[in-house]
Amino acid sequence: MKVFNISILTNSSPAKLLCSEQDLSSFGFFQRGSVQEFINFFSTTAAERTQVGERSKIEQQSYIGYVYSNSNGLAGVVVTDTEYPSRVAFSIINKVLDDFTLKYKKSDWENLDSKNRLPFPELKTYLTDFQDPHKADPFMKVQQELDETKVILHKTMDSLLQRGEKLDDLVAKSDQLSSQSKMFYKTSKKTNTCCYLMVIIL
Repeated sequence: MKVFNISILTNSSPAKLLCSEQDLSSFGFFQRGSVQEFINFFSTTAAERTQVGERSKIEQQSYIGYVYSNSNGLAGVVVTDTEYPSRVAFSIINKVLDDFTLKYKKSDWENLDSKNRLPFPELKTYLTDFQDPHKADPFMKVQQELDETKVILHKTMDSLLQRGEKLDDLVAKSDQLSSQSKMFYKTSKKTNTCCYLMVIIL
């Protein structure tokens, strides 16, 4: 079981990445920069397209992106492998968003330049601790099961795209991805390498 990413973003359009932490140690050293860009690209796309109050589970191959958009203007995104428990992933998002809103007022991040990030070192601790989902038990006990009234939408990356939109076109148009990352995407897609599995969810 693995957690690759925890991010906090605005749920505006366009979404702004406020802070994130990633564990990309399972990827090759030279691939990490591109994988990080694609995770950020996925996170902003998912945050923009997830309705307020909605919880989404976006599956692609052997990776899952969990997204929750709250009414305070924030969205949390967690990217894991398929073995990681959904309930724990959503608990992480709840905990991270709660702690972030205790630390920062809306005025702190609302007009933040899109290239700036807010320091939130707690994410590194969460990313390390929650590699073991049992460490999230205190939060799971408080939350128990996700309330039956809350809807978790199960999606694929294709369903996240708007009608007629293709991931290849989004990648090509994105200003969040460097030309190196775009080339990495094209090359890994052609050779169908294991890294492409990560790239296509993102």
